[in-house]
Amino acid sequence: MSTDLALPWTPGALLAGVRRRRVFAWLVDIVLIGFLALSWVMLLVGLGFLTFGLTWGLLGWVPLIPLLYNWLWVASPASATPGQMLMGLIVRRDADLGRPSPLQAVVSALGYEVTIAAGAVWFAVCLVTTHKRCLHDLVSGLVVVRRYPPAFYHFPD
Repeated sequence: MSTDLALPWTPGALLAGVRRRRVFAWLVDIVLIGFLALSWVMLLVGLGFLTFGLTWGLLGWVPLIPLLYNWLWVASPASATPGQMLMGLIVRRDADLGRPSPLQAVVSALGYEVTIAAGAVWFAVCLVTTHKRCLHDLVSGLVVVRRYPPAFYHFPD
């Protein structure tokens, strides 16, 4: 185990309730991504009127917003998107529970986008894999675990 995680957590405690929390984290992130995309579109449309349409070509960047959102948040020191942070989750390397590298984060973000494009049913893979990992987690070598597992809150008498 990496020194990133100070407590000797068991895999059961690290993964308790992760699937459910990931779904709620995803909902939060979708709202935030939608807000960012809408803000970007409104900014470019407004600037487009002022520049006689010169910035409207940048509207093609809108599909990159979810990719950049996922990549930059997972590669950040937080190692989690805002939705994941809100739900008490963190993204770690599967091998040693260390922080993900920027390359792993971009592979995860790309894999996530491909999984959505191929049909969200592919997310059901997490129901049968060890450590409750989705396809993009398997490809990137990452795992989503609880930041503070239930055992963390147990105080001896």
